[in-house]
Amino acid sequence: MTLSEIKAAARAEAFGRRKAAFAERSADDCRFLREVLEDHAGEPLAGYMPMRTEIDCLPAMAAHPGPVGVPVILGAGQALKFRQWHPGAEMVAGEFGALIPETGDWVEPRVLIVPLLAFDRRGFRLGYGGGFYDRTLEGLRGKGQVTAIGFAFAAQEMAEVPIEATDQPLDLIVTERGVLAPGR
Repeated sequence: MTLSEIKAAARAEAFGRRKAAFAERSADDCRFLREVLEDHAGEPLAGYMPMRTEIDCLPAMAAHPGPVGVPVILGAGQALKFRQWHPGAEMVAGEFGALIPETGDWVEPRVLIVPLLAFDRRGFRLGYGGGFYDRTLEGLRGKGQVTAIGFAFAAQEMAEVPIEATDQPLDLIVTERGVLAPGR
């Protein structure tokens, strides 16, 4: 099998695990994420608008004391930009149906909450295959310190995510059960 085929099979399996975990979600799934973000109070944060069966990071984003942005896809092969968000912001459908603020300033995050399909204890994530977060993290890390936090259900862990040279590792992984620090 090619790496593309291996990743496609891993994505299919990961979607199933995430869907099952989503069915068991609770209102307090964000508690560890809120605790981690306390160490980054005031820093520009980027989160995401949860879609389908993604774990919901909105309570942690709403509680963050500092600018908060959500991703805007500018086009295939490009890094993400982040438009400022707040609870109650007027939202419109962006690429792939993800909601984005209709208007607002751009935010350059120092901390990113990264959605994913699967993760491993090395700190690698399996995304949707567009490479948007890998390009974004590479660019932001080239400018200075950035903390990438994968946020997922614990059931999304896999033994080893198939990776390639362009895949950017996560600094932390937060689940509804706790915090993992890859390589530590």
